[in-house]
Amino acid sequence: MKCFHPTSFVPLRGIKVKVKYHGGDEQESVEPQIRIEHTVKPLQLVPLLPHSGHESKRRGYNWGMKAKKEYHSSGGSPYLPISIIILLCFVTLAISPGARMANEPSAWRNLEKGLDLGIFQAPKKSGFGDSLIHILRADTASFGLRLLNASSKDQGKRWSVKDWANRNGLVAAINASMYQKDMMSSVSYMKIRKHTNNTWVSKDKTILAFDPDDKSLLPVRIIDRDCEDFDTLRKQYGTLVQSIRMVSCHGKNMWKQQKKMSSIAAIGLDHQDRILFIHVRSPYTTHDFINMLLELPVGLKQAMYVEGGADAQLYINTGNEEHEFIGSYSTGSREHDENNYSRPIPNVLGLVRLEK
Repeated sequence: MKCFHPTSFVPLRGIKVKVKYHGGDEQESVEPQIRIEHTVKPLQLVPLLPHSGHESKRRGYNWGMKAKKEYHSSGGSPYLPISIIILLCFVTLAISPGARMANEPSAWRNLEKGLDLGIFQAPKKSGFGDSLIHILRADTASFGLRLLNASSKDQGKRWSVKDWANRNGLVAAINASMYQKDMMSSVSYMKIRKHTNNTWVSKDKTILAFDPDDKSLLPVRIIDRDCEDFDTLRKQYGTLVQSIRMVSCHGKNMWKQQKKMSSIAAIGLDHQDRILFIHVRSPYTTHDFINMLLELPVGLKQAMYVEGGADAQLYINTGNEEHEFIGSYSTGSREHDENNYSRPIPNVLGLVRLEK
């Protein structure tokens, strides 16, 4: 029997049972789904004490046959009961740390109510750095989003993501989008209620929307122009940020494979519509990175690209603990993992605690 996680096998002999977890992004109170993939083989018994010569073979054979006959005569089946198989699976998984998936996170760690940090070993090892993917997950019942622009009158200056956060009382922050040569304007459409950073709606397919006019609407959504009517939805939200689609409304990787690799920052939503701030310092092609995100047990529903290379930053400061993740590598410009400088950027997305 083999009992295993999606990519790990724990041999128990005889049959193979696949264990798949509902809510794989959670570590507690998970309900397993069991699927038998092969027919149960007959129970075979062998002597526990060694014997020698022909007598040992005869005794072992007779003992096994006697056990089978007694099992049949008692109305039983020569097949191992499924309940026992399942129990054996759980016992083995519980006592076998090696059975854990290689790419399973070191558990989502709760930072405070509604806020969790996940550290994942990337399924594919990068040629540079630690190959760790950091994901900050925020429940919209406890946290909201805020867009800050250096182009607005109340700001007027570019800062690192860390400085943006600490100067504006943000719990966390990440790049809002790539920016143009003027070092202020987003590459695509970007606005808040009282300020528009860029009026141009590009061909890019995804728009992050939050601050709804009607509180019955989703507080945060990623609009996919192939699936939703952007012209209608744009009138219902106060803040809109357009960027490049990574994962479509159908859960598909939308990025073609390219040779270029870089550190990456991204924003996503999971299937519970929780906000995901995503960062990887080790360089990957964006196509490969998306595939890894879809493979990880995070329940990723949609995602959009916000920055790459040394500019890609994620900062967290709950008051009790602080984390800063900065990018480094970019094919053709900074092909190294040595950057330790948080570069000033013009536009950031921040997490703020909602008033109770």
